[in-house]
Amino acid sequence: MLSHDSIWAAIDRLAERHSLTPSGLARKAGLDPTSFNKSKRVAADGRMRWPSTESISKVLDATGASLDQFMSYVSPDAGRYQIPQGSFPAQASSIPLLGMAQAGAGGFFDDGGFPAGQGWDLVEFPSPPGRGAGVYALEVQGDSMKPLYRDGDILIVEPGAQVRRGDRVVVKTREGEVMAKIMARQSAKTIDLQSLNPEHPPRSLDMNDVEWVARIIWASQ
Repeated sequence: MLSHDSIWAAIDRLAERHSLTPSGLARKAGLDPTSFNKSKRVAADGRMRWPSTESISKVLDATGASLDQFMSYVSPDAGRYQIPQGSFPAQASSIPLLGMAQAGAGGFFDDGGFPAGQGWDLVEFPSPPGRGAGVYALEVQGDSMKPLYRDGDILIVEPGAQVRRGDRVVVKTREGEVMAKIMARQSAKTIDLQSLNPEHPPRSLDMNDVEWVARIIWASQ
């Protein structure tokens, strides 16, 4: 029996087979790079979103995979999002952890801002119902985020979550800078960020210079 989870898991496995992230697979197929992001798999009202037959057809054409091969990746007990082989192990009570200083380096995130690759640690954090496997943790290093966050605090981050004005967010620029800020305003062209530390001025970034924005949903303090 085909299920929402098993079809998406098959797409994830196909991407892994070709050494691609789900975003990379979508791009290779000529689709919007965010088409297969986890945030697109469930609507804001909780309705399940399924990949279209046209999208699957384009993916098969782009990778040279047959329909039989694709169906072989479908498993009735696939569960939720499958972590690519070679990445951090998937555990129901653990999420990946990385230091803020290391987060700017390449190879730790896919194009959508979800955890990928090796080098992640693990931290215990049972995800509440509805939270996806993309939730991860960043460890604050240094005093640049005082007084709100201190050295050693753990920030739980949810990529793909809707971000509103006033939310605390983590932003990564295309140059590799990673920062925790407060969302002040976002338009199609720019994003305005308020600094957590009053000694640091506000930031305004061109959206073309931003790789991803993820919402902070919890912090250990």
